[in-house]
Amino acid sequence: MLTGWRLTLSRFFVIPQRYILGLMGFLAILNAYTMRVSLSIAITEMVTPESSKEIFDPDACLATGNKTSTATVTNTDILYDWDETTQGLILSSFYWGYVVTHLPGGILAERFGGKYTLGIGILSTAVFTLITPWVIHYTDGNWKVLVVLRVIEGLGEGTTYPALNVLLAKWVPLNERAKIGTLVYAGSQVGTIVSNSISGALINATKDWASVFYLFGGLGLLWFIIWVLICYSEPEDHPFISDKEKTFLKKELENVSTESIPIPWRSILSSPPLWALVAAQIGHDWGFFTMVTDLPKYMADVLKFDVKANGLWSSLPYLVMWLVSMGSGWLCDWLVAEGYMRLTFARKFFTTIAATGPAIFIMAASYSGCDRVLTVGMFTIAMGFMGTFYCGMKVNALDLSPNFAGTLMAIVNGIGAITGILTPYVAGALTENHTLKEWRIVFWITFALFILTNLIYCMFGSGEEQPWNQPQKSTDDGELQDTKYGSVANGVQTKPEDENSAV
Repeated sequence: MLTGWRLTLSRFFVIPQRYILGLMGFLAILNAYTMRVSLSIAITEMVTPESSKEIFDPDACLATGNKTSTATVTNTDILYDWDETTQGLILSSFYWGYVVTHLPGGILAERFGGKYTLGIGILSTAVFTLITPWVIHYTDGNWKVLVVLRVIEGLGEGTTYPALNVLLAKWVPLNERAKIGTLVYAGSQVGTIVSNSISGALINATKDWASVFYLFGGLGLLWFIIWVLICYSEPEDHPFISDKEKTFLKKELENVSTESIPIPWRSILSSPPLWALVAAQIGHDWGFFTMVTDLPKYMADVLKFDVKANGLWSSLPYLVMWLVSMGSGWLCDWLVAEGYMRLTFARKFFTTIAATGPAIFIMAASYSGCDRVLTVGMFTIAMGFMGTFYCGMKVNALDLSPNFAGTLMAIVNGIGAITGILTPYVAGALTENHTLKEWRIVFWITFALFILTNLIYCMFGSGEEQPWNQPQKSTDDGELQDTKYGSVANGVQTKPEDENSAV
């Protein structure tokens, strides 16, 4: 009877379950980013307006319009006296907790499954997002309490990427890895677009910044309920996956162990491809977080956009980045599957585009002067190039070790996330007077990190499965024998059949 029930459900769900998981993973990151970024938008309407000193800047742009104030929330009872330094601490405090739970989250997901490791992380973030307005009101704007709350939110969200990487390793075959992985991880751009575009309009309509937290926290709760009902850690656990898809995934993912394997820490931490991946992640995250945190400030302080226009123009680069990321994911899989590129070359090729393109066009934007259209265009092109990052190095941890994908993502993304703590301080320290020349220094630093970290990745990166992925099968000379993937020795993989395959 149970078998008949499962068969009926499998016929009802005609869409392959790996695609449903990919869509729900995309929505997980989308929700995570809306809850993460919401404070960055809301805080501009949470602080008491203060007059700033006049600084002579020969390169300064003229303000548009004749409005003297762009404040939307005017109720002084919900405005707080937080200076720039305090606001920086509040905004960066999320990443203090976010970094900490990456590694535990990856290990827990590998051992107990990614479903609840991811789900509980998003759930906790949603709950604390919902209670944020109450905490601020109850403490009369005590910023130290808000910092603690944001740290706790970061602790919950820190499991997101490692848990998703474990799920992708269990569900996604090699020839779909770039497009499904890109779909999932591109949720960060859509989340940023949604948060930037909706938050301003919502605050303007309600005249209260608290509405942002209620909306995005509530959507996070809704996602958790749906996730628990329809998604599972492994194909074997899914009650209504079709037999055809289950057989297909079992064949395609033979190198992914269904048993708990001791983590080979020494081999992982001494792996050059892993540290090349870390370098590439640092370069990308430095550029991405600089844009996420500071692009609205640049448009307001240098280009003199008003708040409403700022939100719209700040969203445009992420929209283009998302479109490019989705298209490049399909292109990458096609190039590899058709034999036009080897997997390692494809990962390095798309990662290089995602590093050099943004590096060049961010600098071009900083030298575009007060031409607002040209400057926004350069930023948009820069972020568009950054979209190829996801089919490049972001899914690379799955190539190196499907069995330890959570641990690798925890190491790579956790170290990269430290830049989320550093970039607001570096930008703030270098742009005290908000001048164009000060901002150019920020962008030159970003340029240098993009180029340097990409060079390291191109030298030492790899798209091949590493010998320590299945340590129980390793021989004394470090060679790994696998019936599907052939022989792996010293990080070089050969496949006896089908030399023109995707690997």
